[in-house]
Amino acid sequence: MSTTLALEIKDLNAWYGESHVLHGVDLQVAKGEVVCLLGRNGAGRTSTLRAILGLISMAKGSVKVDGVEVIGKQTHEIARMGIGYCPEERGIFASLTCEQNLMLPPKVGEGSAVSIDEIYEIFPNLKERRNSPGGRLSGGEQQMLAIARILRTGAPLLLLDEITEGLAPVIVQKLGEVVRLLKEKGFTVVLVEQNFRFASKLADRNYVIEHGQVVKMVEKDRLEESRAELETLLGV
Repeated sequence: MSTTLALEIKDLNAWYGESHVLHGVDLQVAKGEVVCLLGRNGAGRTSTLRAILGLISMAKGSVKVDGVEVIGKQTHEIARMGIGYCPEERGIFASLTCEQNLMLPPKVGEGSAVSIDEIYEIFPNLKERRNSPGGRLSGGEQQMLAIARILRTGAPLLLLDEITEGLAPVIVQKLGEVVRLLKEKGFTVVLVEQNFRFASKLADRNYVIEHGQVVKMVEKDRLEESRAELETLLGV
């Protein structure tokens, strides 16, 4: 296997209890890539992220992070291999200040944690609100904080789940700039997105997931010629 792969998934099947939600997912993410998992609600995109981290009842197949098999490992062991996870529900601590939230994450993997000063350069809004409780932040600010928090871990592989959902266009634009900056800094990013227009501008490759399976993969340079088919698959 090529050492340039940050993530390799083969024939991944997964279950929540007796519900079989992933049916043989195959995908690859090279180091430094931005890869997007596109699809409708319930297609299996978030379940794929959760299966990578062992946050699912049962999984079979293969998930390799930097060439190391993670199926069967505990979630805390997988995270410490250098994975930062930003869940759809954000999961920030509402009673702690913005800055206290940023001081909590442990260091994982071999990457360098982004400093508080660098975080405030990337997200000026968070500097302005650093003494505000997390629960008092706007939805956009909470999303910025959720992303900033995983950058504090030093994890080189970032899993970002629906980071644009329900946010104003100006915030969505800012998050797009942040994803581009993270790619420039050498991070590997896996985006789960329903916002095709947002994702298509950022991703090196797009995987479309339907009914727990990858039904199409489109490289960035083939996006235009595949746009009509993608919009049909996604119901855009």
